[in-house]
Amino acid sequence: MHTDGGTVTVDLNADLGEGFGRWELTDDEALLSVVTSANVACGFHAGDARTMRRVCASAAERGVRIGAQVSYRDLAGFGRRAMDVPAAELAAEVAYQIGALEVFARAAGSRVAYVKPHGALYNRVVHDEAQAAAVVEGVLLAGNALPVLGLPGSHLLRVAGAAGLPVVAEAFGDRAYTEGGTLVPRGTSGAVVTDPDAVVARSVDLVRTGSVTSRGGVRIAMPARSLCLHGDTPGAVELARRVRAELERAGVRVEAFA
Repeated sequence: MHTDGGTVTVDLNADLGEGFGRWELTDDEALLSVVTSANVACGFHAGDARTMRRVCASAAERGVRIGAQVSYRDLAGFGRRAMDVPAAELAAEVAYQIGALEVFARAAGSRVAYVKPHGALYNRVVHDEAQAAAVVEGVLLAGNALPVLGLPGSHLLRVAGAAGLPVVAEAFGDRAYTEGGTLVPRGTSGAVVTDPDAVVARSVDLVRTGSVTSRGGVRIAMPARSLCLHGDTPGAVELARRVRAELERAGVRVEAFA
């Protein structure tokens, strides 16, 4: 949540380009008509050169900001398997992924505007300072002092801020939270909110109040500037449209943070 002259503003981001070869997971074209920022897979957990080029071109055409969604090198596990990658190697691989996407963003007349970790890496850098520092080193290596998108209170945002990078806190309307403000791990009962009406109501409440109700019923602060809309669930596009429409109906201005 961000207030500008009393008006609440929020960015809507979604994971896009998560196909590979002939396989497609998300409806990229439809989601690009809803979101303001696109987290584009850079080939390590999903995505390939052709997909990256296509999504960057479509995003640039619509004025959607392009973000590098960096991951552990884990195509088979979609980047969701726990991995132990040496810090120097991880930093180099983060920079490599950003650089690859930058080529296609620039070819489309745009640029990579921010960085967001994916899956297991996203969860790891919440509490692992060494891995968070490696990601930040990779962002710095890639240049341009890119903003870093992540979970409020995470080591990632703290380390990135200390290194002089802009930090952007994000929240999830369709994920359950622990009392400590972290995401309930996938695979745990109730980790993902599946009722569309509940996701819409939760999203609007979260953005307008800067807080969310944890799985245990405790109200916790969640001052997010960006709201993630997952694009890999059934009915994702229509749900994303509903969330944006209800936010705007509630007087929230939807705009990119970068």
